[in-house]
Amino acid sequence: MSFNIKQFIPALAATLLLTQWVHAEPVNINTADATALAKALNGVGPAKARAIVSYREKNGPFKTVDQLAMVEGISQKLIDKNRADIKLSADKSAGAPPAAQPAAKPVKPAS
Repeated sequence: MSFNIKQFIPALAATLLLTQWVHAEPVNINTADATALAKALNGVGPAKARAIVSYREKNGPFKTVDQLAMVEGISQKLIDKNRADIKLSADKSAGAPPAAQPAAKPVKPAS
């Protein structure tokens, strides 16, 4: 049995592409647009992604991942399948270190 590199390359390329797809970055359901949601969440297409954004705009940010079940077309099974790919922080700076507080102004002694 001989090894032919030309036959191996397409399989390697497909594996690398699939690996990148499977290990996508988690998506923040409180800040992502419909396109990003559809791209990042397995089983969520454009219509479900728009429904998530619409629900968020009407009801405010999601407080729990399971609250996604309140969105029409989103089942608990779909949530569980994507749980590892969902971030919840309410603002875009979540996870960043807190900004430095300005130093308090010294109080002048009374004269």
